[in-house]
Amino acid sequence: MKTFKTILFAHDFSEGSDNAFDYAFSMAKCFSAKLLLVHVINEPVDLRGFYVPHISFENLEKEIADGAEKMMDRFCSENLADFPNYEKLVLTGIPYEEIVNKANESAVDLIVMGTHGRKGVDHILFGSTAERVVRNATCPVMTVRLPV
Repeated sequence: MKTFKTILFAHDFSEGSDNAFDYAFSMAKCFSAKLLLVHVINEPVDLRGFYVPHISFENLEKEIADGAEKMMDRFCSENLADFPNYEKLVLTGIPYEEIVNKANESAVDLIVMGTHGRKGVDHILFGSTAERVVRNATCPVMTVRLPV
């Protein structure tokens, strides 16, 4: 029987991620695995050439990072209070690359993530982080769709 020692859960604070968390958390408890929660702040667009009133670009990046840290802290305190075997990380970069790199660095046995279920033009324009993770990960990836 395959066991999982470390499970990476990619969280983007969407409804799809919340749904996928139930699977990641259940598997972590079932296998007594470490749960590695990762949120990736998409590499910010360089706004330095535009007028953005009342805030500098550096302050904007810091506010986004601080907000993501607070959201991750709140999520963990609400959902993992009785589960001590977890680590949370907020990274900046291209989401699928950061998820795959962290999975490799941490010798992750499984990646769990939600999907947005985009189709057609939305899928072409926005792509699919989950699809890119599946293509590039060296470990199994469980993608979880929202119930229909």
